[in-house]
Amino acid sequence: MIELDAAIAAGLLAVSAVALASAVVVPLLPSEARASKRQQALVGQRQAAERVQAVSRRDQVAKSLKEIEDKEKKVRVSLDLRLTQAGLSIGKKQFYVFSALGGLLVGVFGLLFSGDMLMALGLAFAAGLGLPRWILSYLRKRRMARFILELPNAMDVIVRGIRSGLPVGDCLRMIAREANEPVKSEFRAMVEAQAVGVSLGEAVGRLYERMPVPEANFFAIVIGIQQKSGGNLSEALGNLSRVLRERRKMAEKVKAMSMEAKASAAIIASLPFVVAGLAYLTSPDYISLLWTTSTGHIALACSAVWMVVGVFVMKQMISFDI
Repeated sequence: MIELDAAIAAGLLAVSAVALASAVVVPLLPSEARASKRQQALVGQRQAAERVQAVSRRDQVAKSLKEIEDKEKKVRVSLDLRLTQAGLSIGKKQFYVFSALGGLLVGVFGLLFSGDMLMALGLAFAAGLGLPRWILSYLRKRRMARFILELPNAMDVIVRGIRSGLPVGDCLRMIAREANEPVKSEFRAMVEAQAVGVSLGEAVGRLYERMPVPEANFFAIVIGIQQKSGGNLSEALGNLSRVLRERRKMAEKVKAMSMEAKASAAIIASLPFVVAGLAYLTSPDYISLLWTTSTGHIALACSAVWMVVGVFVMKQMISFDI
């Protein structure tokens, strides 16, 4: 029995010695050493290439963002560009003519109904300068909101087209034919720019000039980086489409949560007009002093100024940027 235990122990020691020798001696052999070094070199080169690629992509993103930021600081939005962004087909001269005619008509009607030249001039000034620009701003914001709502769908069309084997140009032409406005007209302008020799990155960069919203900026950055450094465009646009949809959901959620504050602000802003109307219905001689005397005119002017300041402050308090 003792001899059997000694034999087993000797066998285990021999196996351990052979294993230790293999672990120490085999890597020192020429062929094994070269294979091990080659494998380590390949792993190191792969890791270095991945680090260089990641740094290159970060530098490319930072450079693109810097270029767009500098462009935003230098670009001054002209009236012609605002008309284009609003989707209007008129030019700057036509806009000025319509504004002048509108101000003249409102001033004439104000003079006929009130008989006060000062009030007629004020109405003409507001209708000729303020009202047309407010309408232009409203149409511009409405068109941008429609563009933001439709852009993720256009990105999904590009993603599905690329995954099915279509070139990016064909996907853009498909959107230019079948998408809803204003995405349809904006992508048509991109396709027409490419037809005259403009590169895809530059054509998409011009999209942000015509439609200055962050979503168009993100789209231009993704296309620009893919054109310069390569990458999976379908995956990048798919991720961007998902981000834009989540951004839209967050904006709608914030809008719903701020509706109470907006309703309160609307009630507070309308109270002076409601009170003035009720006072005119019950005691017209009492409140008519506001527009029949010079002191009343001064009081109305000061009240209007403070009213505008209050409305502006409330608007800033209930406005949220997403």
